[in-house]
Amino acid sequence: MAARTSTPEKRPGFFSQLRTLYTFTQKEYRWLPFVLAGIVLAGIGLGVLIGFLIPPVAVWSVILWGVTGLLAGILIAMIVMTRLSTRAMYRKIDGMPGATGHVLTSSLGRNWQASETPIGVNPRTQEAVYRAIGRGGVVLIGEGSRTRLSRLVNEERARVQRVAAGVPVTVLYVGHGDDEVQIKDLASTIKSLPKKVDRTTQAAVIKRVSSVSQGLSSLPIPKGVDPTKMRAPRPR
Repeated sequence: MAARTSTPEKRPGFFSQLRTLYTFTQKEYRWLPFVLAGIVLAGIGLGVLIGFLIPPVAVWSVILWGVTGLLAGILIAMIVMTRLSTRAMYRKIDGMPGATGHVLTSSLGRNWQASETPIGVNPRTQEAVYRAIGRGGVVLIGEGSRTRLSRLVNEERARVQRVAAGVPVTVLYVGHGDDEVQIKDLASTIKSLPKKVDRTTQAAVIKRVSSVSQGLSSLPIPKGVDPTKMRAPRPR
């Protein structure tokens, strides 16, 4: 019997990703095309102006500077669109169950270890507790009512302190109230924590904490966020 050959999944091309990014962002910001067009035109105008101001003035020099301004305008427009797409994503998932897990796995970077699956869930209310481990220690993030999550948070904090004594444990709650962190600020808040552990200690903490959390791997992701639809695609 001939061996089956698996066809690798074809990844979308640059222009396909760019079109998806634009469509995703434009649904949230209807004025996006006017802003992008204005940035590109401003870049061209600035380039042409520089071409006329720098002697000797020549047609080829003006054209060259105009093209340079066009390219600069396109680059700035893409940067603006990417930032707006990220903001649009946060606006869409704000308040949705599972939003915390999505942010932890897509926005923290390689210096932090986190999972989209919560470490504790209230199956009735879909409130959940998530965990991230990095140079800033262990961070527990509650998604939902602080009162109803207190037991889950305290249990996980005691578990971490038992297997990783001396490692700082920070507790955050996602929301819009006092002493709560908005979902759009969650990643930056975690990454801004002072570095209290080295990489060797971080790896050891991840291993120890994972060893006492294996029974939680079957917990469901709270329904509400589809990561494949909510993630703002970025052109590569």
